[in-house]
Amino acid sequence: MGNKAYKFRIYPNPEQQAFLAKCFGCSRFVYNHFLRVTTDVYAESKKHFRYKEWANLLVQLKKEFDWLSEVNSQSLQQILKDLESAFTRFFKKLGKFPRFKRRSNKQSFRVPQHFSITEDNKLKIPKMAPIKMVIHRKVEGTTKSVTISKTPSGKYFASILTEQNIPKAPLNGEKIGLDLGLKYFAITSKPEKFPNTRYLQKSLRRLKIRQRRLSRKVKGSNNRNKARLTVAKVHEKVALQRLDYQHKISLKLTCENQAISCEDLNIKGMVKNRKLAKQISDVAWGQFLSLLEYKGELYGCEIRRVDRFFPSSKRCFSCGYIKEDLTLKDREWDCPECSTHHDRDINACHNLLAFSESKILSEGQKSTPKNAVEMQCISSVTN
Repeated sequence: MGNKAYKFRIYPNPEQQAFLAKCFGCSRFVYNHFLRVTTDVYAESKKHFRYKEWANLLVQLKKEFDWLSEVNSQSLQQILKDLESAFTRFFKKLGKFPRFKRRSNKQSFRVPQHFSITEDNKLKIPKMAPIKMVIHRKVEGTTKSVTISKTPSGKYFASILTEQNIPKAPLNGEKIGLDLGLKYFAITSKPEKFPNTRYLQKSLRRLKIRQRRLSRKVKGSNNRNKARLTVAKVHEKVALQRLDYQHKISLKLTCENQAISCEDLNIKGMVKNRKLAKQISDVAWGQFLSLLEYKGELYGCEIRRVDRFFPSSKRCFSCGYIKEDLTLKDREWDCPECSTHHDRDINACHNLLAFSESKILSEGQKSTPKNAVEMQCISSVTN
C-alpha cells in the first residue's frame, strides 16, 4: 500500500472565495500564534509544548476569538499537527526552525475528514457549498485528506491524497550513468545530452520590467495588488515550464532504463557560490532528482546515488588516471597515460555507472588513483 495524490484545479465563486480566504487566514493565525507561544515558553522556562497542550489552548483561543469557530475545526487541529511535525523535523536536524506564515506566499489548509466528490464532479467540504472542480483523471483508492491551496497568482487547487495498492514494475532496460550540469541540463553515458533551457534567464527582462512597475506603486493600493499579480504570473510560468521539462526527461529516462547512477550533489553548498547561484537555482537539480526517484519506483528503474566526493570528472574511465589540475572551464581533456580524449561530462557518466556497480578498483589499472577516497566512497554506497 502507498499514498498517491491527485491535484485538480477548482473554480470557487466570489462567496466561496471569501470563505476560503477566511479558512486560509484562520489556519495561518493559529499556526503563527502557537509558534510564537511555543518559542516564548521555551525561552522562559525551557518547556516544550506539543499537540496535546496546543489543542487544549486552542479551545480557549476560540472563546477569545469567535471568528475561529466559523471555519472547520479539524482544519485548525491539522495545522497544529503540521506545526508539531515541523518542530520534530527541526530537532532531528532534517529541516530549519519553523517560520511564520505570510499572507503573500502560497496559502493552504487541509481537511482530513468529511469531504467528498459529488456526482457532478464538485468538491464538497464542511461548512460551504460544493466547489466546481475540473477532474481530468479518475481518482482511485481510498481518499484520506484534501488540501485546498491558492497560488500567489490567484489560482485555486485541490490536492486529494489517496491510499492504494501501487504495484512495483519489474526492472527492465539498460543501465546508464547520469551527470547534471549547467551547460547541458543532463548528460547520459549512452551518450545523450539534454539542453539547459534557462527559462528564468529568458524571462529576466520581462520580470525586471514587472518588478520595477511594482516597486513604484503605493503600498496597499489596488494598482499595487494588480502589479503583484503580474509578477507572480511570470514566476509561475517559469516554474511550470521548468517542471514540465523535467517531467518529460525523468519519464523518458525511467521508462527506458533499469538503473540510473547519479551523483549525490551538495546543492545547498553549491548555491553559496554567488557567481553561479542563480544558474544553479534555475536548473532545480533537487526537484529533478525527486522526480526521478518516485518515477523510478513506478516504472521499474533503480536510482543509485554516488558519493559526492568521488572524482568522476577528473578520473580517466579507460585507465583510472586522475587529472588533479582539471578546472571547471576544461570541457575536454586528454589522458596523459593512455592518450584517450575525454568529453568531461560523458567521462563522468561512465565513471558514475562503473562506480555504482563497484567495478572501480576491482579491475587492473595502469595508474594508482586515490584509492583511499574511492574505497571510502564505495563503502558508503554498499552500506
